[in-house]
Amino acid sequence: MYQDWYDQTLQREADAIANLRNTLDYQAMDRIVALLCTLKATNNRVITAGCGTSGTAARRIAHTLSCIEVPAVFLPPSEALHGAMGLIQKGDVVVLIAKGGNTGEIVKYIPCCKEKGAVIIGVTHNRDSVLAKNSDILLLMDTGEEPGLWAMMPCASTLGVIAAWDAIILAVMRLNGFTKEQFLRIHPGGATGEALKGALGR
Repeated sequence: MYQDWYDQTLQREADAIANLRNTLDYQAMDRIVALLCTLKATNNRVITAGCGTSGTAARRIAHTLSCIEVPAVFLPPSEALHGAMGLIQKGDVVVLIAKGGNTGEIVKYIPCCKEKGAVIIGVTHNRDSVLAKNSDILLLMDTGEEPGLWAMMPCASTLGVIAAWDAIILAVMRLNGFTKEQFLRIHPGGATGEALKGALGR
């Protein structure tokens, strides 16, 4: 009954991700990949943050990085602004995600990161934002109009952020020589763990 609506949403989101191949700054992505490849050796980590659906993307990015043994943690803004920014240390990489780039809770991470010598990776759709102007590495997103009523629900934009970071993370995985044996060690559970055991004859 509502197939047209489903198709419109799916097409808009598919187009948004496909268009990233023409709009993403691959040089910025190369810089991010190179930086992430150094962290395990230096005992530094990635800290991600975002509010709302950007927070959901930030949490997913931290989890996926940890899955390839790049230590990462999501630091909720509600905790960060009440003392938990003590987690951030010199040489850490802090990924701040905000579509508009001016979200108050996210902007408040910036002074602490700069004073402590952490690297700020800003992920935003707004090149003129506070976040964009204060990032050490800017990953500027352009996923076009959101689907649905009013084109305001952050659907395509959130998927775009996740897709771009999947591309970054899988590049790091390749460059670090991440193996099935390593993956099984940290991911023994679920269907993925069973598939890895089968592939390794365990």
